[in-house]
Amino acid sequence: MNIPSVRFDENGLVPAIVQDAASKEVLTLAYMNEESLAKSIESRETWFYSRSRQELWNKGATSGNKQRIVNMRFDCDQDAILILVEPYGPACHTGSYSCFGEGILEKSLGEGNDRFAIISELESLIAAREAERPEGSYTTYLFEKGIDKILKKVGEEAAEVIIAAKNREPEELKWEVADLLYHLIVLLREQKLPLDDVLTALKKRR
Repeated sequence: MNIPSVRFDENGLVPAIVQDAASKEVLTLAYMNEESLAKSIESRETWFYSRSRQELWNKGATSGNKQRIVNMRFDCDQDAILILVEPYGPACHTGSYSCFGEGILEKSLGEGNDRFAIISELESLIAAREAERPEGSYTTYLFEKGIDKILKKVGEEAAEVIIAAKNREPEELKWEVADLLYHLIVLLREQKLPLDDVLTALKKRR
């Protein structure tokens, strides 16, 4: 990234949109000056400029919720930056995975013309569970137990799919496939592998 080509505003700032590189969820909107941008590029961690405190701040320096930078891009006008990150904990000071939690247009999970929208929404929900670790959540339990437990569940659900199909039980098969898909998405998240990469590979199988 060529810093001199970035168009900072009259206050020497440029808006920075932070996005989860795996789930594609927008995590926060912050601002950078030339120094914080340079530090972000050098350290591969997000640094911002606080307009209220008028000082630089490194995301996660006190909370531990750091953001490792995967890629950075600026828009066609070069006056806004998109930062793709691997988050280590919640992005919001409230403890939420994303600062953009409040909906303006209400809709149900999976509602709309895209019948596969629920898959991407589930991916975002699992990403939020990983970041926030709410007590009592089964997804939290899986992430805290780690890769061995997740792989065990994937194996168990795959076996259940096989049994339901072999026994020709369509209703049971439906639920077992859903459980398998859920655990596979948890696995992808644990491995920091974007679902988009899997979908791209799937297209090449045709």
